[in-house]
Amino acid sequence: MATSYSNNVTQLTPRGANAAVGPTIRKLTLSDLGDALRQGWEDFKAVPSHALMICLIYPVLGLVLARMTLGYSVLPLLFPLAAGFALLGPFAAIGLYELSRRRELGEEPTASQALGVLRSPSFGAMLGLGVMLLTLFVVWVASAQAIYTSMFGYAPAASIPDFAERILTSREGHMLIIIGCSVGFLFALVALCVSVVSFPLMLDRHAGVADAILTSLRVVLANPVPMAAWGLIVAVLLAIGSLPFFIGLAVVIPVLGHATWHVYRKAVG
Repeated sequence: MATSYSNNVTQLTPRGANAAVGPTIRKLTLSDLGDALRQGWEDFKAVPSHALMICLIYPVLGLVLARMTLGYSVLPLLFPLAAGFALLGPFAAIGLYELSRRRELGEEPTASQALGVLRSPSFGAMLGLGVMLLTLFVVWVASAQAIYTSMFGYAPAASIPDFAERILTSREGHMLIIIGCSVGFLFALVALCVSVVSFPLMLDRHAGVADAILTSLRVVLANPVPMAAWGLIVAVLLAIGSLPFFIGLAVVIPVLGHATWHVYRKAVG
């Protein structure tokens, strides 16, 4: 039987001066990130079937995405859509955080316990922040479409080779890469700042959305270099996992999800 959320969960209810400053933020090093990834890999190996089940939607979405691209001439949005899913990753991984939390307590995690996060008292707050990230994702896709249209108009690419030639050999294509990646970086930076430890914190301490976002911002401000490195690690691993046909995300997403829990543990006292 799954353990009640009233047990083994730290309540975010400090008193006095501590209430104003929130949780203690620790300094991180690059070795801490490597250790978090190692622990995430160990969590994944311990419960691979559960992690794969939870994250199966990622490669499925990738295949559907590719089919839509080939069938409905939305090829210019393939990369923005695929990259934009990273904005939703912190919310999609809440079940993985719960599996890591259970292992940390010395329990043997089960699939039912992962899905039991839906019964967490803080699930409403997590859902609220998830909606915010979904909104950010929609705005990013719309921005990417607007950038492409401003460069090439509304005429669709005739084929994949035609699209590749447009992007790689023309001045407009080069500008599209530069502007698109720059705007995408800003969206990714916002997502990282507001959610790097938000969901683990809400799961662990039943914090509200405002407290969770503030804590994430404090973590980023206190650790700019490690957090920049973490964002780069996430981006590189997601890019690798997207090849071929997004299948690798079935491994990359759970490992990153588990690792994020351990980054939270190292960053927040």
